[in-house]
Amino acid sequence: MTHQQILTELKQKKFFPVYFLFGKESYFIDSISDYIEENALSESEKAFNQVVLYGRDIDHLAVIDSARRYPMVSQYQVVIVKEAQDLKDLKELAKYIENPTPSTILVLCHKHKTFTKTTKFAKLLKSKSVFFESSKLYDNQVPDWIAGQLKQNKLRIDPDTAALTAEYLGTDLSLIIHELEKLILHLPPGSEVTSKHIEDYIGISREYNIFELHKAIATRNLNKVARIMKNFIANPKRNPFIMVTASLSGFFTKVYLLHFLKNKPDMEVQKALNLRSSYALRDYRSALRYYSRSKTEEVIGLLKEYDLKAKGVNFNSVGKEDGALLKELVFKILH
Repeated sequence: MTHQQILTELKQKKFFPVYFLFGKESYFIDSISDYIEENALSESEKAFNQVVLYGRDIDHLAVIDSARRYPMVSQYQVVIVKEAQDLKDLKELAKYIENPTPSTILVLCHKHKTFTKTTKFAKLLKSKSVFFESSKLYDNQVPDWIAGQLKQNKLRIDPDTAALTAEYLGTDLSLIIHELEKLILHLPPGSEVTSKHIEDYIGISREYNIFELHKAIATRNLNKVARIMKNFIANPKRNPFIMVTASLSGFFTKVYLLHFLKNKPDMEVQKALNLRSSYALRDYRSALRYYSRSKTEEVIGLLKEYDLKAKGVNFNSVGKEDGALLKELVFKILH
């Protein structure tokens, strides 16, 4: 079951005796666990029928003891085990999972550590529980996820604005949700989220952002590059140099690949470059006019060199501020 399928069933009050939630993305695990904690029981039922345990503080016997109890004046009782990865004898829960108490909703939250899916215990969980793996989204999946979250709250956002938001906020879904809540709070249902809203409520500038720098460098618009650079240097925390080099590396890597695909149909190129639309492809095609294959290779080499300089690997860069490194890097890319 997917994250959304699980939440849909929970909202319909369809509960299972055991939920095993694991994986690298904490947000989806917390989302399911929090929903059960907040909504499975009424406020009056929670006092006697809901318990939250922490794996580092208990053993499997404590979990089983809580799970085997029967609810008081309620159809269900809820037992949530947070940090289940710290429960040293986790696999000893097998006997309970084989025959769980129907009136108990047991939620095991296994985060931050690898869970091997090929063991006998894992196979038991797959067959006897809601077995959910919470995987991190790829970078190119985040814009659609942002659009989906806003759609659930009756807001719209165009692909470019969603991509700008994702580029700025990264892939930490908990952080993204925190920022999107500002939009949801301030904008009436049915609104379209614009770059002006993003700038006002999240703080990403419409004119001075990494996408605009991509476009300006791609088309060798020197005046625009200079304006964006000035803004970036004045706001180093908003635009960290390492983030800028990483983003430019991703851009020019796709430009390099496009040299081998430039005569292919747009749909084929979009798929190869993991782009969401032909609209997103246009900036890469523009860059081909100014950056030959050999020049693109040079630029990628420069980006790797300056990334190392920013991390202090190159002795000659010690003591240089990020702003000075950014000026050097962009000058070499353009000239």
